[in-house]
Amino acid sequence: MKYDRNIWMDGIMGVIVGDALGVPVEFLGRNELSNHPVTTMRGYGTYHLPEGSWSDDSSMTLATLDSLKDGFHPEDIMEKFVCWIKSGEYTPFGKVFDVGNTCYDAIIRYSISKNINTCGRSGEHDNGNGSLMRILPICLYAYEKQHTEGITDEAAISMIHTVSALTHNHIRSKIACGLYYFMVRSILDRTGNLPERLQHGITDGINYYEESGVSKKELAQYSRITDLKAFKEIPADQINSSGYVVATSEAAVWSLINTNSFAKCVLKAVNLGYDTDTVAAVAGGLAGLYYGYANIPEEWLDKIQKRNWIEQMCKRIDQEPLSP
Repeated sequence: MKYDRNIWMDGIMGVIVGDALGVPVEFLGRNELSNHPVTTMRGYGTYHLPEGSWSDDSSMTLATLDSLKDGFHPEDIMEKFVCWIKSGEYTPFGKVFDVGNTCYDAIIRYSISKNINTCGRSGEHDNGNGSLMRILPICLYAYEKQHTEGITDEAAISMIHTVSALTHNHIRSKIACGLYYFMVRSILDRTGNLPERLQHGITDGINYYEESGVSKKELAQYSRITDLKAFKEIPADQINSSGYVVATSEAAVWSLINTNSFAKCVLKAVNLGYDTDTVAAVAGGLAGLYYGYANIPEEWLDKIQKRNWIEQMCKRIDQEPLSP
């Protein structure tokens, strides 16, 4: 399905910009950021890197995007993750930094076993945000497959769960990625303002998982975002912006529904503090799809490292028919 704009560019650049805004202040607390809030692209800081540098969130997103040009092949996605970890591919400067333990462990295990079914961790304490942060390319791929080939929701979510499980194989992380997919689809297919579209997507997602027999205990983890009118009114001091997947989902959605532009959304996400790059990347992907690439500040895009290379990847996958 083709649009008057490149949805891959909208979403992927939204992820990259959000990530790059958050990298210099990652791990800083909310109080510290309130005294010196992020208002534009910064350099150095936590990792002493120049402006526009992006981290593992974007590296794994770009590796996935690169793999999808040849179709949906989870083993190939993992092979590209291995190239990232071992050779510095898909990085701004050929050097890996800021790698989550769960992702790293899964990639190393795959590099030894070559088994995508056993590399991802599946314990309850393995529910960081490392699959959610990189899931957007699969969401867009599944979305286009639904529109061009009529694949079912079950087939779309199966792909998304499979890619989550490469590193994060617990159902809670898979649900986060699945709900993200339904939000992506709702943003692209529905009319109305952003909170209305997100609400439709979350409701569709919860209904899907209820009908699929997912336990009430797991769905209850996402109960705060089932009513976005109520959730919007929750004060910032009750929003957790840690690396826990549920917290990241909540913080990203809260930033989206409490702002009215791409820039305001990702800045609000970053200034929540702590896991700044990932929360902003997750929010930025959805914000990019809603507001569009044209509404990402050009002065920020100009600072993105390897911008042309990233944008060429987005143009290529938009212009060529998706492989099976």
